[in-house]
Order: sequence, then C-alpha cells, then structure tokens
Amino acid sequence: MNNPTKEEIGRILKSSKRIAVVGLSDQPHRTSYMVSKAMQDAGYEVIPVNPTIDEALGVKAVASLKDIKEPVDIVNVFRRSEFLPEVAEEFLEIDAPVFWAQQGIYHEEAKRLIEENDKVAIMDLCIKVAHAMTKTH
Repeated sequence: MNNPTKEEIGRILKSSKRIAVVGLSDQPHRTSYMVSKAMQDAGYEVIPVNPTIDEALGVKAVASLKDIKEPVDIVNVFRRSEFLPEVAEEFLEIDAPVFWAQQGIYHEEAKRLIEENDKVAIMDLCIKVAHAMTKTH
C-alpha cells in the first residue's frame, strides 16, 4: 500500500480547509469525535456525515456526502474497511480531491477506484497524527 509521502500529505493538509467526516459520532469518547475535534481545534471546518445523528461538534450533520452544498477538500472516513468501496463510489460523485481512511481502515479495491479517477487515496493513517507530524495550519 502506497500513501503519498509525508511532504505530499503536509501539502494536502496545509491547502485544505473543509473536511467531511463520514461516520463521525456525536459521542465524545469515540475516536471519530476526538480526532475530528482536534482537527476542528486546529482550524479546519468539519462537516459530520452520519445519517444517525443530528449534529456533532456543534455542526449539523448531513446524511450523505451528496448532501454537502459547499466544496470539500478531504473526505475523512471512520467506517469499517468493508464499507470503503461504497463510500468511495459516493466520494467520486462529489468533487473532493482527497479520500482519507483512518488508522486500521484499508480496502484495495476502493483505493484503486479512487486513484483510477485521478483522486488521492490515503488509507490506514490517522489524520490527527499526520497533522501533528507535518505541523501544518
């Protein structure tokens, strides 16, 4: 599995402003909440994408990526690996450049689909850890 280099990831994080978080929980003890809160605190706009909640981190949730009206820079995914192809297909229907699957989440077919469509796929990497390593924003 090849993710972009640390430098490329740093550039992606530096140039990004809005992150749609698929599977963001409204429960503060969940990893998706803690990671997204850290990104929000670092200055990113976080949009919760989860049909089972009303809001998270003070932001109204949307049911799907297609419900987001404004441009998205990164789609950060907190769903089990077997759901990645489905999320990747929805990702390709919006005009976001970067698909980012969190630590422990990886799917070869989804990665290939994303890259065949000239988008960036980052998998099995925590965005919060990457942000801390590259010290952007």
